[in-house]
Amino acid sequence: MAHILKTLNNWFWWEDIWMPENCSWANFEDRDGMVFPKPHHLYATIPFAFVMLLIRFFVERCIAVPLANALGIKQAKRVKPQPNPTLEEYFKQCTKKPSQLEMRKLAKKCNWTVHLVEKWFRRRRNLEIPTVLKKHQEACWRFIFYFLSTVGGFAVLYDKPWFHDIWNAWVGYPFQSLLPSQYWYYMAEMSFYWSLLFTLGMDTKRKDFKAHVIHHLAALGLMFFSYCANYLRLGTLVMIVHDCADFWLEAAKIFNYARWENTCSVIFVIFSVVFFTSRLIIFPFWIIRASAYYPTYYSMKFVAAYFLFNGQLLVLQCLHIYWSYLVFKILRKFIFIKKVKDDRSDEEEEEEDSLSEAEGQSIKNGTKNGCGANHPLLNNNNY
Repeated sequence: MAHILKTLNNWFWWEDIWMPENCSWANFEDRDGMVFPKPHHLYATIPFAFVMLLIRFFVERCIAVPLANALGIKQAKRVKPQPNPTLEEYFKQCTKKPSQLEMRKLAKKCNWTVHLVEKWFRRRRNLEIPTVLKKHQEACWRFIFYFLSTVGGFAVLYDKPWFHDIWNAWVGYPFQSLLPSQYWYYMAEMSFYWSLLFTLGMDTKRKDFKAHVIHHLAALGLMFFSYCANYLRLGTLVMIVHDCADFWLEAAKIFNYARWENTCSVIFVIFSVVFFTSRLIIFPFWIIRASAYYPTYYSMKFVAAYFLFNGQLLVLQCLHIYWSYLVFKILRKFIFIKKVKDDRSDEEEEEEDSLSEAEGQSIKNGTKNGCGANHPLLNNNNY
C-alpha cells in the first residue's frame, strides 16, 4: 500500500505536469532573497479554516445579533407539531407536501381531521426552514469577509504592474517570487472556502445548493493549482474580481431581512451592475484571455497544470452565466414589480391557527373527529 501511495504521489507531482519546459522542482528552491510557492504551504489552510470558524462564531453572535436587533430583525418563534410517528415517517420517507388525497388517507389513518394533518405538515416544514435571524447571521459573516477581502485585495494589488497591465502577469514566469501579501491573501481565501465546505450541512440550503458546492470545489482547486504552478499573479486577480461583487449581495440580503426595501433595492442594483461587469466582462475577456491566450507568446509547450487551471476558470464562467440568469430574473421582477426577492430561498409558510368550532370541540373532547386521546396534535397552550 505504501508503495502504491508513493507511486501516486510521484506521478501527481511529476514535473512535466507542473513545470514549463526545462524546469524542475529544484529550480524553485529559495535563493538570492527569492521565495517560491511550495505545495506544503497549503497544509496550513486546514487549521486556518478552523480559525475562520471561530471568527465566524464570534461575528454571528457578537456582531450579527446586535445588528439584527438594531435593524428590527427578531428571532421567530416556531410552533412545533406534536410527535406523531406515522406523519413523521411519511414526511421523511415519502413527501413533505402531500396531495389532498394523501392528506385524507393520513387523516383517516391517524384519526384526525384533514385540517389538522395539513397544519401538522405546515408546521413540520417550517421547522426545516432557517429563521430570518439565522440567514441574517450568515449574510453578516459573509459580508464582513468579502468586504475585508476586497479591501485587502486592492491593498495587495493596487501598486502591482500586472494589476494595471495584465501582460505583466507572465513577465519573468515561472521564476516569480512569492510576496508575503500574496501568501496571506491565498491563506485567507482558501481557509474561508474550506470553512464554507465544512459548514455546508448546517448553512441555509438554497435551490442553487449544488452550484455552490461546485463553485467552492472549483475555487479551492483553482487556488491550489495556481499556487503550486506559480500562477499567483493571475490567481490574485481572479480572487479580487470575485470578491468585489459578493459583499454587495450580502449587504442587500441583510437589508432585505430587515425589510428595508428601498435600501435593499438600491444596493441590489449596485450589486447587479458590479456582478455583470466583473463576471461577464472582466473575468472572461480579461482574466481568461490572459490565462489561456497570452502564454502562447512566452512558451510553445503547455503542461497539464495550464489546462487544469484554465478548465476550472471555464467551470467558474459557466456558473457565472447561470447565476447571471438568476440575478437577471430578480432584477426583472424588481423593475416591473418593484420588489427584490431571492428566488433561491424557501419562505416560511404562514400559520392559520383558527380552528372550526367542531374541530375545537373534538380536540377538547378527544372525539374520533379530532386527534383522539392517544394522538394529540397540539399543545394545550397553542391556541
